[in-house]
Amino acid sequence: MNKLRSLALEQKENAKHGEAFFPVQKYITKLNSDYPVVTTHWHEEAEFTLVTKGSCLYQINLADYEVNAGDLLLIPPLFLHSVLLVSQEELMSETYVFHLNFLGGNSTDVCTTRYLLPMMNQEFSMPCLITPDHPVYNALKTMFVQITSYYNQAAFGYELALKSLFLQTVFLLLPYRTKTVAPDAKVSSEKLKAVLDYIELHYPDSISISELARLCFFSDYHFMRFFKKHMGMTCVEYLNNLRLEKSVELFEQGNSSILEVSLSVGFHNLSYFHRAFKKKYHVTPLAFIRELER
Repeated sequence: MNKLRSLALEQKENAKHGEAFFPVQKYITKLNSDYPVVTTHWHEEAEFTLVTKGSCLYQINLADYEVNAGDLLLIPPLFLHSVLLVSQEELMSETYVFHLNFLGGNSTDVCTTRYLLPMMNQEFSMPCLITPDHPVYNALKTMFVQITSYYNQAAFGYELALKSLFLQTVFLLLPYRTKTVAPDAKVSSEKLKAVLDYIELHYPDSISISELARLCFFSDYHFMRFFKKHMGMTCVEYLNNLRLEKSVELFEQGNSSILEVSLSVGFHNLSYFHRAFKKKYHVTPLAFIRELER
């Protein structure tokens, strides 16, 4: 089992996090001046993260959080979130992505109906950012270290230990829960999810601003302002960035025709694809392919 992956690369909402019977996956995130952002995304799993180096700006469900080394984050299922580097120092973090079904979220006992289902349905939310001055920080930090130890050693029965520790994480934060997000914020979040889903499905095609604006029932002008406000980039910048990431995936899968890859991800001007690829990755597509072949 491949147990260590890069969250910066495998950040999309349709990524497979772990296995069907063990939906837990560890990720190491590294952000620097070349890769300064994990773009806005969402998924059905929760995330438990320890920032081990540097500082960054997390946006979680459209709210901003300044995060520093040593801070912990718990991001509930279905919450939009992104990470942005805010200094020249490299950022490093360790994340465990886990589905609440692993904790019993698909059962019908009192734990599920009273706590896990309301959490999944966003009826309440717990603190997303846990800093060293939080009352349960030390206990959560200890549990995070234990999770890492059990996950890395993978001794017989370690899945039971992980399940127990994730449940304890939820338990410790329950007293600090708050009511669900304001209706306006929830509506904005759902509209943004619909747009991101649509782009994920149709990125190889020609996508117009008007198409995306209609998904939100906005005018083109209102939509462009809405997208830039919550994504930190224009819609065109986001789409081009996604297409470039998809092109890298195709190259890594063994596709060596630059023209075919360019067309298949939605770049119909080869020169523009070359320029955009080099600007983002600091190498040409050909140099990238040759590096993979070494």
